[in-house]
Parts: sequence; structure tokens; C-alpha cells
Amino acid sequence: MNLIGLLILWVIVSVPVYFAGKAIRGGNAGFGQAMGATLGGVIVYYIVYLIVAYFVGSVIGPPANALALILGLVAWLAVFRASFHTSWLGAIGIVFVAWLILLVLDFLLIAIFNVPFPKFYPF
Repeated sequence: MNLIGLLILWVIVSVPVYFAGKAIRGGNAGFGQAMGATLGGVIVYYIVYLIVAYFVGSVIGPPANALALILGLVAWLAVFRASFHTSWLGAIGIVFVAWLILLVLDFLLIAIFNVPFPKFYPF
């Protein structure tokens, strides 16, 4: 049952990324690109984070977690950049617009069905 839930969540989270990709790329983005970016981004982020946190953490200690977070986010952006064939600024734009769309969808789901997404925003 958890696998089905993860697949459904993956599709749902890919929808805002798809629309953001369409907006930033001028309509030149596909849903497959969005799904690849969301899945690939998460996988690359965790691989980079774990490698940096483990290996650099053994050398410099706890500050390695901050470095791992930053490098993981840059790697995630690199996946978005490659998936949508855009610049770094375009990748940042896709992430920002997708986050705004997801925020609006979250508020709509709460207003209509009283069911929120898991917390993803800082306020």
C-alpha cells in the first residue's frame, strides 16, 4: 500500500512541475520530463547529500551537513536543468513556480476537502 501511495504522490507532485516547466519554457515541456525531474531530483539529492555528509562529515564534522544540503540542492537543480533543457535561472524559475502552484493546490485541497499535502512550506 505504501508503494501505491508513493506513486500517487509522485504523479501529484509532478503536475505543478509540469505546469511550471510549461510556463518557464514557453510551452515546451512534457509531463514525462516533469516526472523524470521530480523522481531524478529526489534520488540525486539524497545520493549527493549522503555521500557528502558521510565522507566530508568524517573529516570536518557537523558543518558537513550544511554543505551536504547546499550541494544536494544544487544537484537537484542540475536535474531540473537537464530534464527541461534550460539554464540555471530557468531551473530555479521552474522550482519556484512549481512551489507556488503546489502551495495554491494545497490551499484549495484544504478549502474544498479539508485534506492538506504534507507540510512543504516554511510558514
